[in-house]
Amino acid sequence: MRVIAGKYKSRSLQTIQSSSTRPTTDKNKENLYNIIGPYFNGGNCLDLFAGSGGLGIEALSRGMECLYSVDNNYRAFTIIKKNIEALKMSEETHVLKSDYRKAVDKLSKEAISFDLVLLDPPYGKKIIQPLLIKLQELKLLNEGCIVVCEDLKEEEFEGTYLSLRRIKQVSYGITALHIYQFEE
Repeated sequence: MRVIAGKYKSRSLQTIQSSSTRPTTDKNKENLYNIIGPYFNGGNCLDLFAGSGGLGIEALSRGMECLYSVDNNYRAFTIIKKNIEALKMSEETHVLKSDYRKAVDKLSKEAISFDLVLLDPPYGKKIIQPLLIKLQELKLLNEGCIVVCEDLKEEEFEGTYLSLRRIKQVSYGITALHIYQFEE
C-alpha cells in the first residue's frame, strides 16, 4: 500500500496482516479521491476505523491540515503511529486508540469539528447509519463537510440523514462508497 498523490506521493505504508482489517486498495483510494477532491485547501479530517491509516494519510498528503486517526485495535494503532512517524507528520496528526463511540464523544467535548470524515468500519455491522446521525448531534461536522462511508454494496443507505445529503454512490466489487455532504 502506498500514498497515491500529494506531498507524500509514492511513499509506502505498512499494513496490518489480519482478517479483521482490509486496507482500501490503491485503485479504490485513487477513485475515491478523484470523486471528493482530488486536493484540499486545509481543514480537519477524521479517519474513524482507520486500520493502517492509509485513507487519512492520503487526505493529509492531498492538503488537509490536521488528521484525527482512530482505531480500537492495538495492532492498527501501532501501525498508524509507525506510518505517521515514517512520513514525519506527527505535528499534524492525532492518533487515538479508542472505541469509535468514545472517540466521537471525546472530540465533541473538545469542540473539534471536521471538513472530511472517513467511515470504513467492519462490513455488515450496521454502524454507519446511526453514526451519521450521531456526528451531527455532536456538532462534529463543519458546513460543507464531506462524509465518505464504505460498506458492503448490499447494505441499504438512505439519500439523506438529517442535514447530510448523499451526493454520490459508487460500487467496486463487493464494496460501495456512499458520499454525503453536510449542509445546515
